[in-house]
Amino acid sequence: MTLNIRRRTAPPFSSQHFSDKLCEILASRGVSDEQEMQYGAGNLLHFNQLNGIERAVEILLDVKATEQSLLIVGDFDADGATSTAVLTLGLAMLGFSNVNFLVPNRFEYGYGLSPEIVELALAQGAQCIITVDNGISSIEGVALAKQHGLRVIVTDHHLPPESLPNADAIVNPNLSDCQFPSKNLAGVGVAFYLLLALRAEQEKRGVYADQTITKPNIASLLDLVALGTVADVVPMDRNNRILVHQGIQRIRSGRCRPGISAILQIAKKSAHELQASDLGFVIGPRLNAAGRLDDMSVGIRCLLEEDSHKAYAIAAELEALNQERRQIEQDMQQDATIVMEQMQFSDQQRLPSGIALYQPDWHQGIVGIVAGRVKEKYFRPVFAFASQDDGLLKGSGRSITGLHLKDLLEEMSQRYPGLLKKFGGHAAAAGLTIAKADFQQFSDVFEQLCAESLDENALQQVWHTDGALTQSELDMQFVQTLQQAGPFGQAFPEPSFDGVFTLEDQRIVGAKHLKMQVRHEQGMLLDAIAFNVDLEQWPNSKARQVQLVYKLDINEFRGRRSLQLIVDALAAQ
Repeated sequence: MTLNIRRRTAPPFSSQHFSDKLCEILASRGVSDEQEMQYGAGNLLHFNQLNGIERAVEILLDVKATEQSLLIVGDFDADGATSTAVLTLGLAMLGFSNVNFLVPNRFEYGYGLSPEIVELALAQGAQCIITVDNGISSIEGVALAKQHGLRVIVTDHHLPPESLPNADAIVNPNLSDCQFPSKNLAGVGVAFYLLLALRAEQEKRGVYADQTITKPNIASLLDLVALGTVADVVPMDRNNRILVHQGIQRIRSGRCRPGISAILQIAKKSAHELQASDLGFVIGPRLNAAGRLDDMSVGIRCLLEEDSHKAYAIAAELEALNQERRQIEQDMQQDATIVMEQMQFSDQQRLPSGIALYQPDWHQGIVGIVAGRVKEKYFRPVFAFASQDDGLLKGSGRSITGLHLKDLLEEMSQRYPGLLKKFGGHAAAAGLTIAKADFQQFSDVFEQLCAESLDENALQQVWHTDGALTQSELDMQFVQTLQQAGPFGQAFPEPSFDGVFTLEDQRIVGAKHLKMQVRHEQGMLLDAIAFNVDLEQWPNSKARQVQLVYKLDINEFRGRRSLQLIVDALAAQ
């Protein structure tokens, strides 16, 4: 067996500070000179290019002046939680006093500013609503709020529908008439930019002129901005890399929110050596566990808490929820594996171009993770569904390169009116609601549309790497150089490499991880680990050589630091 590998290649740009190999790696990600790797906060794009932001600021300052009740309506994922926390903290820093937040419970109300959420807002006495990380599709909810005399500001980053809600102001870089150069801001990034604009306008109006009121440091919230940006897996363009870099620097230096410190402490992760991937794989899942299983307000309280002891107690709640989430996920993955095996795919009956899965006892909050796992294993777009109480199914989807999931759902909605009750999302991930009775039709239509959009080449998993490394490049200094070149993430991938190694030793650790010792062709012996391997294939006593796609890492064990290969894919040779 041989892995399907394509090596990224680009002529390296010249640099006095970076090695030729690093310049080649960065050039293959669109970097043309070392100036683009300058991540000082002064290099951020200016907020004045965001359409609607001036109007939003005007409304908010009027709300402040008249002491109206302002309600932040967030979302139940990590981006929504960090967005809510950033706006809550930032508005307090800017002198707002009558501010509350509300995050819909995904099991009772679903996503966004729905009419039901507006009713709750009215019951709480809200006079102005501002959404974060949602609202761009909330036409009915905004209309109801307006009918009751509420002002509504929508801040969002999701792709807009053809018709927009009748809000008093909309700030979304993905609006067709918005000139903001980065369309990739997460919801938390939009919230952060709104705070920058608010502070600038207050400064313009002389709020800080006599120095009796200190000009707030909005940059102190960048740890939360970095967390939400990475956790939402938005493309890591230069502007997002600046936001994330600045946030990571705050966390490493110990200047982050007590809640973030507490989550890292419980996860036994060093803040001083934090990488962008840790935001996505360590903090993000623990924060998301609250929204998946319970109530995201638990996660938001953790981020807002000022007392380190109280923050630790809430972080412990999140850890317990995350452990529960892992167990539920494991059970659902086993169910999904059984369902896929029962389909008995063969050469005559090939794997469908798109996969839809449903089990009556699946958990609504976990179906997105299951869809992602099945997508990774079979390299197909996948939707996984769970039941609601009202004859409806809630689905979450994950896509592969070459298929824009939100666009596919738009096409499905037009071709089959009424099949989709609600839907929304991005290119790589989307959510929807269908009638339980329509699951088979959805499955058939989804497979059909995927087949129309994806040819055989698109359905073959390709591993993109930065080539092979010489023995002299396999050292700790090169690893540290790569880490310093980050942050890496979506559309700016962490460097990965490939090669064929002699397999010297192999054993299973932690029940499902393959620990190996491999020898480089030039003689160096290296430690390597592949997580969650197929136990029917590994360990492989017949394998003498192994082809690896891997990343470089520094392993710490009992105070000893050593080079380790983190294996993304492997094949016996």
